[in-house]
Amino acid sequence: MDLTVIAIPAFLGGMGAEHLWLKRHAPDRGPTAGDYERSDTLASLSMGMGSLVAPLVMDRVLAPVTPGRGRYGKALVALTVGAAVTATVADVLVRRANGGLPSAGVVPISAKRVDGPSAGDRSPGGEIQPARAERRGLARWARKVAASAGTTAVISGTVAAASAVASRTLAKRLWSERRAPDLGSGPLAVVGAILAWDFIYYWNHRFSHESRHLWAMHVVHHSSERYNLSTALRQPVSGALTVSIPPSILALLGFRPDVIETARGVNLLYQFWIHTEAIDSIGPLEKVFNSPSHHRVHHGSNREYLDRNHGSILIIWDRLFGTAELEDAPVEYGLTRNIKSFNLWRIATHEWADILTDVYRSETWRDRLGFLLRSPGWAYERRSEQPILASVTTLEPAAGVA
Repeated sequence: MDLTVIAIPAFLGGMGAEHLWLKRHAPDRGPTAGDYERSDTLASLSMGMGSLVAPLVMDRVLAPVTPGRGRYGKALVALTVGAAVTATVADVLVRRANGGLPSAGVVPISAKRVDGPSAGDRSPGGEIQPARAERRGLARWARKVAASAGTTAVISGTVAAASAVASRTLAKRLWSERRAPDLGSGPLAVVGAILAWDFIYYWNHRFSHESRHLWAMHVVHHSSERYNLSTALRQPVSGALTVSIPPSILALLGFRPDVIETARGVNLLYQFWIHTEAIDSIGPLEKVFNSPSHHRVHHGSNREYLDRNHGSILIIWDRLFGTAELEDAPVEYGLTRNIKSFNLWRIATHEWADILTDVYRSETWRDRLGFLLRSPGWAYERRSEQPILASVTTLEPAAGVA
């Protein structure tokens, strides 16, 4: 049984209790980001429900095209390879069409949009030079082909990789392939699985702030400018399109699939209560355990709070690996550049849309893959270096937020 589903009444009851507590203490505390706001709360609850349904829907959608599993898996791989080859050939044509040094005072085609013949295409008498105009026409055509094919390769490749990894790392499948002894389902095995899951969660959570395709999924959880128990339920729906460290690898160590599922449930249940402003501190326990104070830092868009405190149950991972930060300054919640929308589609897809825009406008594979796999901060800096990309303004300007 999924502990998070069983706990839904407790989630709603906790939200109700927190709301009453905030109202009772409002005269002393004043308006805070912890207060409930109807549109924000409904958006969070809707995303939470969507996160429960999405895996079921995506499994059905992706099953036919999963490499090694679905009947169209090979076709998806062929599409990826074909689109990548096409984009590469088109890139070469663009470079060759733009080969040689430009005329004096003429900006190279790679540094601007080409909408028509420039001064460099004309002879001293004002006529368009046929050879140069033809090369520019070829460059425009090849650039469009490279953009479309490159984007297609990135999309199909992402789907192929994510679905293939997911299908090959199912806990039951890995359990049947294990070489380690069965650790059973006793208390020690459950505790061990919880600790191991927590360690893997730390790294996946950290990578979700450091790799843009993971951030595109995780940004949903950080998109609220409020911070209360409803924020804990604002969960992503696009996990099936990402690749991370599969906690199911614990099966290879001898942890039973049902024990791994229990560890997952415990981990998620713990994270619920730390999304609150009603608890200031848990005292000395904060040296070991994650707390509302630690997690408020994680959700802060303050410069000093960016990409800190990634732990779930334990904060010791952050202390060991240099990402711990104490709550000192007041926290500003949300993204470094907020989307200002309660539209569920925009909440779920705005960063994916930005990635595809950047990939489409890229001119090399280094950039196409960089905009997908490197950090949000790198993507922002790279975009600012390229005039053709600088017109896109919705990207987060830091390597993650809050």
